[in-house]
Amino acid sequence: MGKIDTSGWKEFKLGYIMVGNKKQGHGLFEIVNSVAYHGKDVTETDSDDGINYITRSKFNNGLKARVVRLDKFKVNPAGTISFGAENADFFYQTEPYITGNKMYYIDTTALSERACRFLKSILEATFTANYSFSDGMIPARIYDECIKLPAAPDGAPDWAYMESYMANLEAKVAESLALLQTAKDAEKKKVDTREWGEFRVGELFDAERGKVKNIQPLTPGATPIIAAGAYNQGIAGMYEIDSAYKNRITVSCNGAGCGSTFYHPYEFNVNGDAITLIEKKCMPDRAKQFVACILNATFTRKFSYEEKCSPQKALAEVMRLPIDKTGQPDWAYMEEYMRKVERKTNDVLNFLDRISTRRKIDGI
Repeated sequence: MGKIDTSGWKEFKLGYIMVGNKKQGHGLFEIVNSVAYHGKDVTETDSDDGINYITRSKFNNGLKARVVRLDKFKVNPAGTISFGAENADFFYQTEPYITGNKMYYIDTTALSERACRFLKSILEATFTANYSFSDGMIPARIYDECIKLPAAPDGAPDWAYMESYMANLEAKVAESLALLQTAKDAEKKKVDTREWGEFRVGELFDAERGKVKNIQPLTPGATPIIAAGAYNQGIAGMYEIDSAYKNRITVSCNGAGCGSTFYHPYEFNVNGDAITLIEKKCMPDRAKQFVACILNATFTRKFSYEEKCSPQKALAEVMRLPIDKTGQPDWAYMEEYMRKVERKTNDVLNFLDRISTRRKIDGI
């Protein structure tokens, strides 16, 4: 899919807001101020009966956690596009949800999911460079902003074109994901664990609980802080704080993602809801990636919100690893295995890049 020709596109006012019973603005969509629920108002849950709690995160579609659904919640409808006042990150929400502080949504319930996802990409390309943490994006400022969209012969937005474009893109992505799955399946078939050896985690690592006590007062910055979580490598956010580690493995010790294990090939810090594993002897970085995958499978089966992980519990667990002729961990095998996985993954990612819509769109 080549570069999009936007020469026939048209500018449209984005939206309007309701002030009492009066409409302010004349754009395409109503922009709604979502009711704010703070951390103390919600309780995390793994239940299917829970509801998504969306915050001003840049990651995981804005999802902070799945929380217990309460009758008092004013629930936002599925099929809308959420965004935060202090960033320009737009997320299409496929399920009903509630939000944290300073959150809004664009009422796109009349559109198809594919058209909404096309629109979301346009919104990001249009507004990301214009708003920031210090220059907030609130409805009163953006409802009258203009966006460029494909136009039908009658001058209205061409939602049918957007639907078709995204359907074609999905087909290309599905093709690439099938290639990735084939590569993963091929690797799985080659792994014979019958002659692997057992090692207590404490034989290979020491463990330190994170020392960052409170993230809330920190200033946004460039250092990721790892906390409890099963998504986005456990990163709670980027903050102005000294890094404490690099090229190390972390384990979530709290929340619904307890036991989730990640390797971090960059500088980072850790709060008290996660631990860092410190290898006792030199270990190749790719071998650490391999071990992190093994530990993630081991720990997530063992630990949960009710049965929390700790440094002592983590070090006492037993994992199985490839061994060499001396019965020691075969770091060379693990390193080469991960190198092969990287090559296969890069082949697929390069294919994805060629068909991606994340290209500069003329006129935006």
